[in-house]
Amino acid sequence: MSSLNNKWIDITTNIQYSPDLFCIPPHYKKDIKSVLIPNGFVKDRIARLAEEIVDNSDGPLNVCCILKGGYQFFSDLVHHMKKIRKINNSSIPLTYDFIKVKSYVNTQSTGKIQVSLSESDLKKFEGKDILIVEDLIDTGKTMIELLKLLKQYNPRSVKVACLMIKKRENKEYPYIPDYVGFSIPDEFIVGYALDYNEHYRDLDHVCIINNEAKERFSI
Repeated sequence: MSSLNNKWIDITTNIQYSPDLFCIPPHYKKDIKSVLIPNGFVKDRIARLAEEIVDNSDGPLNVCCILKGGYQFFSDLVHHMKKIRKINNSSIPLTYDFIKVKSYVNTQSTGKIQVSLSESDLKKFEGKDILIVEDLIDTGKTMIELLKLLKQYNPRSVKVACLMIKKRENKEYPYIPDYVGFSIPDEFIVGYALDYNEHYRDLDHVCIINNEAKERFSI
């Protein structure tokens, strides 16, 4: 991990942990190739992100969770945000929305998107400070389209907190969120609410699964 980057923690491929060192549910033990980010490390980083977000907020915040994978990050993040007090002992009022986002052009997360919110729901964002909470950003194309959509409804501001972004070796990031927990290798990861065909959401740690698991749960 690099200590030079002050925007996020860089997780490298040469630092992975044996699943035998952690509490892994017995029904998943044979599936896990390695533990990439232990649960305690994830939660400590989220607590720090919560501090940054509250420090940069000056009023009510509408926190929008991207489902399904973002729910655990969202839950832990707002848990910490609710407890934080600013210098003048004030706190930040929070309201919540939950959004499902789908790309309906192809499977590469390109083109237009469709969201689960109605037109009347979207209109309620006018004049509000919005925080989008997402679990993982790969290319960033879907998030770029979502932000374009939300800005049509004239919110006061829109920021994005993302737990993980995929590394793009020798490539520029097309989109970088305002708050990032970790950058991770280009591996297929599960756990901490991230799934593989709806499996592994209940795994506490962020893990890499083996090829046998991918084949067994493939659709």
